[in-house]
Formats: sequence, C-alpha cells, structure tokens
Amino acid sequence: MRILILCSEVAPLAKTGGLADVAGALPVALEQLGHEVAVCLPKYRMIEASELRTEFVAPLAILIGSEVIDGQVEKAILPGSGGPVYLISQEGYFNRDGLYDHKGRGYQDNLARFTFLCRSVLQWLERSMWAPDIIHCNDWQTALVPFLLKTEYAQHPKLGRIKTLLTIHNLAYQGLFPAEQIVIAGISWRHFHIDGVEFWGQINLMKAGLMFADYLSTVSHRYSQEIQTEEFGCGLDGVLRKRSDRLYGILNGVDYSTWNPGSDHLLARTYSPDTVTEGKTVNKKELVTLLGLSAESLAEPLIGVVTRLAYEKGIDLLIEAVPDIIADGAALVVLGTGEPNLEEALAQLANEFAGRLAVKIAYDDSLAHLIEGGADMFLMPSRHEPCGLTQLYSLKYGTIPIAHATGGLADTVIDADEDPQGNGFTFKDSSREALVDAVKRATATFRQPDRWNAIVQRAMAQDFSWSASARAYETLYQRILTEG
Repeated sequence: MRILILCSEVAPLAKTGGLADVAGALPVALEQLGHEVAVCLPKYRMIEASELRTEFVAPLAILIGSEVIDGQVEKAILPGSGGPVYLISQEGYFNRDGLYDHKGRGYQDNLARFTFLCRSVLQWLERSMWAPDIIHCNDWQTALVPFLLKTEYAQHPKLGRIKTLLTIHNLAYQGLFPAEQIVIAGISWRHFHIDGVEFWGQINLMKAGLMFADYLSTVSHRYSQEIQTEEFGCGLDGVLRKRSDRLYGILNGVDYSTWNPGSDHLLARTYSPDTVTEGKTVNKKELVTLLGLSAESLAEPLIGVVTRLAYEKGIDLLIEAVPDIIADGAALVVLGTGEPNLEEALAQLANEFAGRLAVKIAYDDSLAHLIEGGADMFLMPSRHEPCGLTQLYSLKYGTIPIAHATGGLADTVIDADEDPQGNGFTFKDSSREALVDAVKRATATFRQPDRWNAIVQRAMAQDFSWSASARAYETLYQRILTEG
C-alpha cells in the first residue's frame, strides 16, 4: 500500500507531545512491513534552523479567504526512517517560535495556517505523479483533508479515489473557530449545519473530519469507547456514536530504540531485567543528588511525575495529595510545564517539603529519561488519557505505574492487588483519596522486596513495540481500501 501520514508535528523534526512520537515511529514500522510510506508536515522554524537537507518539489498557490498565499513543497529524508518526508513551507505561517501558540495563547490565524497545510497537500498531490492509496490524518489540524476529498474533490479522477483515516489523539482539541471565518477555510456555507462543520454556532474542524473521513481511530481501545459517552465526548459523542461502526481503537506503540534501559545513554547506568536492582540504585542516587533530595530518599520509595502540568492531567489532585504521600515516607520528583497556577502551587510545595519534593518547571528530555531510570514508581493521575506513553516507558524501565484507570492507562496498567499478573497500581475515582490509597498500596508493596521485584520483572517483560500497532493499522488500512 501507498500511505501518506499527514500530521502537524513529527519527531524528531518538530514536537510538542506524544503525537509527534507516533507520527515519527509509525512510518518506520509500516515500512518494515513492506509498505510505501511518506510523511508530510509544515516546515516550522525549528526545522528551518536544523541541518536537515531539503530539495524543492513544487510551488504552491493556495486561496485563503480572498488572498492567494504562495509557498512550496520540499522533500527530505525522515531521520531514523530513510523514507521521504514532505515539508509544506510558508514563511509567514510556519516560521514561528511555536507550533500552535505563543506563550500559551493560540495563534489567531491558526485556521488559515492549517487550512494552508491541508489544501497544499491536495494541490501538490493533484499535480504529482505519486498518489497514496490512503491519507492517514491526525487530529484537527489535518481534519480538513477528509472533508475536502468528500466535497470539493469527490469527482476528481485522481484525488476522488484516495481514502482517509482520521486518528483522534485527543478529542479535547477540536479546532474551533468563529463562524465568520468559514471563508478563510474556503468552506461553502451550505456545509454550515448540524451534519456538516457547524458546532454550537462555530466551525469545528475535528467534527468535519469525524463526519467525512472513511474511517476513524483512537490511540487506545478504551478511549474509543469513552469518547462515545457524554462525559468524555467533548460535545461530539453523538457524532461518534453515529460512526461507531467505523471507529477503532489501536494502542500506540513505543520506540524502544529511544526508550530502553538497556541502551539508554541518558542514564547514569544502563540495566536489564537481570541487573535492574543495581541499575536503579545507581540512577536513583544520580537523580537524588542532581535534584537535591535528602539522602534518606535513597532508601524510601521515589515517585516520578513527567507530564504537562494541567487540570486534565490531574495535577491539582497531585498537589492536594503531596502532604499525604510524603507523610507515607515517599519522595517525589515532578518535571513539566503548564498552567501557571499549577506551576506556582508545585513550586511552593517544593519549598515547604524541601528534600522530599523536587520540582523542575521545564521541558527536559534528559531528565525525563533519568527519572524513568531512577524512580521506583511513576504517577499518572490523568482525568482522561487517550493513550499515554509514559506509563509504557515506565513499564520497560521497571518503574511501576500508579495510574488513574482511564483511556489507555486502563488498557495497559493492571492493578497488582487485583490481578496476580498485575504490573502496576490503579485507582478508579478521580479524587485525592483514591490517588493516595493507590500510592500507599504501592509503597507498602515496595517494602516487600520479593513481591515488588516480581512486579518489576512482569512490567519489564511486556512488549508494547510499534510492530504490533503497525500490524493493526495495516489491517485497518486494508479494510478501508476494501470497504471504502
């Protein structure tokens, strides 16, 4: 099959979160299955500034509102893949510090920016000798493509045959814009209704993709079910229930070439399941020393948190629970950036519990790896989590997850107190009390070395590599091409 993966960010070229990791790893796994795969994304400033070698492919002239915006398509080799990556270049739209926002405020012209991306891809494919069988779109930034293929390009002799899959990585982000901006996207007012792009008087690009893509997928089985409910559907649960026969959940994979304690050069010492005790001891000492935790933390449970500091990630619950967790004898390490009030609250707690709580407000990939290698447990109190990758990293590193049983966390973390084959600890209620109870159960088990080591061995033995996920996507692509 010929597959074009269209995404607003792709690791290692441009990344703000797990979406980029998926878009960077899936093409490699699909190529290994024998498919012809290309990747496409905007040429952001960080790519412009990199040493990536590109070549000109085609000019672009895209109508945005009443103005024709020029740009070009460039081609390079995706690092780590060997496959082609096509970059949509437009200086005014993409040569900026942030991908989607500046200091937390979304760019006011985001509709124009990502309309340009979607229409550029189709204009380029219309003129190109190459055409994919399937365009695999990801999230709202690319969701206009399925809509355009089913409307403007429905009768096109070449593009009209292309099928689409839209993967929902996080339904909370939908691409909502004022109705009067519909002219910017070039969408006819005849599509501004309940069965089109209209959503409570606004334009909703995610909804456009959900309505018009051939098939839909999410990044875990549980999340595909959750988003069909009012609680998790973000106002689109009715649309998703109508399309439930074409909605599938495929768990994200892990790139073990990057996240593997046996070869991770960012650790103080690498380790395997056979040497996990010694390896963790060395990495824990390095982590405790680096972050100024007390020497007593070396003997007690050390809990790591690496996340976006946001309400949806349950960080307010963590803040409430810190005194109880520390009173139980554990120490905490928190790494991330996010909502200013949560950053400030964590910083105040770090001062109050100096030596037992270390907080670093930053994006620090090296420290994230050391936390995985040096912490004993990894806490994920997310209110909702479409898939989650850090719990999968943690399992590989023998860093036992403590997680709210939602979305992909529920699919991958099995409570060791409920199942003899458990690999972690979970809590079902999104509350401080439930979180603290799960932490206390985990720390009590940590103080039982034989039982704890058995859980660590089970965790490290699990395989969430991309090969299984890629085969699931391959099966879904085949179904899309067969059933249309």
